[in-house]
Amino acid sequence: HDSAPRLGAFAEFAAAGGLHLRTTVGGLAEPVLLEDGHGPVAVYGIPYLEPEPARHALGVPEARGHTGVLTEAMRRIRADLATRPGTRSVVLAHAFVTGGEPTDSERTIAVGGVEQVPGSVFDGVDYVALGHLHGPQTLAAHLRYSGSPLAYSFSEARQRKSVWLVDLDAGGLGDVRRHELPVPRALATITGEIEDLLADPAHDLHLGHFLSITVTDRVRPVDAMRRLRERFPYAVHLEWEPAGGHDGAPLRYSEAVRGRSDIEISRSFLDDCRGAPPTESEERLLFKALEAADRGALAK
Repeated sequence: HDSAPRLGAFAEFAAAGGLHLRTTVGGLAEPVLLEDGHGPVAVYGIPYLEPEPARHALGVPEARGHTGVLTEAMRRIRADLATRPGTRSVVLAHAFVTGGEPTDSERTIAVGGVEQVPGSVFDGVDYVALGHLHGPQTLAAHLRYSGSPLAYSFSEARQRKSVWLVDLDAGGLGDVRRHELPVPRALATITGEIEDLLADPAHDLHLGHFLSITVTDRVRPVDAMRRLRERFPYAVHLEWEPAGGHDGAPLRYSEAVRGRSDIEISRSFLDDCRGAPPTESEERLLFKALEAADRGALAK
């Protein structure tokens, strides 16, 4: 789901400069061949495979879900690898492998309620570099997610972004070391009533952070984001969750308007949205607006 046709539009041109892209089903068993002091290394790339079109493109219409199409992809890779005796192997794959922990950032790739594939699908190669999940994770010594280099949502705020440095020796996988990446600007979440958030010196440590802020005032604060950004210039997300929750059970629309005048419905709407009814001046404006609407309707 990462726009494979767009990424692969200039694949041949990019390969001339050393950037190798595998964006088609037909190319997944065509490795990039590297050489070191121990001999050749075959690097295979499996792009994201949408199960329904991929099973037909792979010639396995009976395959079901992500497990089915990735099983066929790996069968093709192992078949190619078998023609290269003594060659070590690395597979890059876009998949949600069982045991991985997702965040709020990943787009669901569920098909029929199933999006995960077992790690055994990738057996038979020396190392598998996985993509899709945004947190660095080790599912097995040879099966790892490096994660995203930057956080894509506040659910990733506690993650320590990193990459894996993988050494292959003469026998295959040698050593894997984790290298943490610099964080240009940290993420954080803070909660409280707006006046406390604006005044409490304890929040000084968040002045340079990207912030997700939840205000808990009983009444929704007016112009809250502008006021908060005067103190926290990198506030990017704001929610209002009044302490104790919203009063009353939610009503169906028909129940909320039955037997009520337009002004009563307007008062109720404001109360529901911000936790307080309209002030006298706001109610005068509401009356004027409703009167104008009535005049417009009569004019038609």
